[in-house]
Amino acid sequence: MNALLSRRTLALAALLGAAAWPAQAQQRAYPTQPIRVIVPFSAGTSDTVARLVTQPMGLALGQPFVVESRPGAGGNIGSEACARAPADGYTICLGTISSHAINPATYAKMPYDNLKDFAPITQLAAQPNALAVRMDLPAKTVAELIEMMKKKPGDLNYGSSGVGTSVHLAGALFTQMTGTEAEHVPYRGSGQIVTALLGGELPMAFDNFSSVWPFARDQKLRILGVTSLQRSPAAPDIPAIAETLPGFESLSWHGLFAPAGTPPEIVARLQQEAKAALATPTVAARFQELGITPVGSDPETFGKFVASETQRWGAVARKAQIRID
Repeated sequence: MNALLSRRTLALAALLGAAAWPAQAQQRAYPTQPIRVIVPFSAGTSDTVARLVTQPMGLALGQPFVVESRPGAGGNIGSEACARAPADGYTICLGTISSHAINPATYAKMPYDNLKDFAPITQLAAQPNALAVRMDLPAKTVAELIEMMKKKPGDLNYGSSGVGTSVHLAGALFTQMTGTEAEHVPYRGSGQIVTALLGGELPMAFDNFSSVWPFARDQKLRILGVTSLQRSPAAPDIPAIAETLPGFESLSWHGLFAPAGTPPEIVARLQQEAKAALATPTVAARFQELGITPVGSDPETFGKFVASETQRWGAVARKAQIRID
């Protein structure tokens, strides 16, 4: 009897093992095909970050990452395509402060839920914005600019790369915290902002640090401050706005997301390889050149960060009555 039970036990164990083997083999095999990375913005910093990081990830995983640009609606079009893709680890996307924190508060209709429709993988990077002014503006410091704005409320306007963008919200936060007034002038991108500043059409603007820094370095425009709490290692002589306005912070950030329901083991593997990619000499050197700080957080930490950013920038947008129909 005992021998019979033993044989049955062994047979059952073998059967269970055989049933589990395909799933284990599939897990070990991932990935078996190229991985699509949707970037929901046109060429720029987001595209650069995606390509820099996924190239070494592809080498490590043995499959290429194919970057696909799907711009439009402030990042909503590409992000929706990612959210609706199969949750199998073969479609992921690059998300930013705009697509995954600001848009839910500024767009009247959202095609996805930024907190429920995605599985956060990792925050890749954080980059300060910058407050840039034209060279002939009398204000040479943040304090002088605030004083100038208070003396003549609404006399100065500021530019950004579009309504509801992170740099638009940076300007809104600045006026809210300083109690000043300034009209927002939306442009189509950083190139137009710089052209307007250089041509004297625009007195000041908030923009990505990497976009305006080369012109400030050549003394064609002036950066009064960066929007990180500390000074940027790429330009340590430029003060942080927080040195004059304590607590002021507005960082542009990039992260990787997968569709909700993607297996946790795949999410963990992608996070592991992304973090390793950030430490490679090529990526580290390029990030430093652009004034970008690598992060590489785990999925849980990144998810909490996105929720916090959504709440924070939603409050700023609602107070400034920023709405896109």
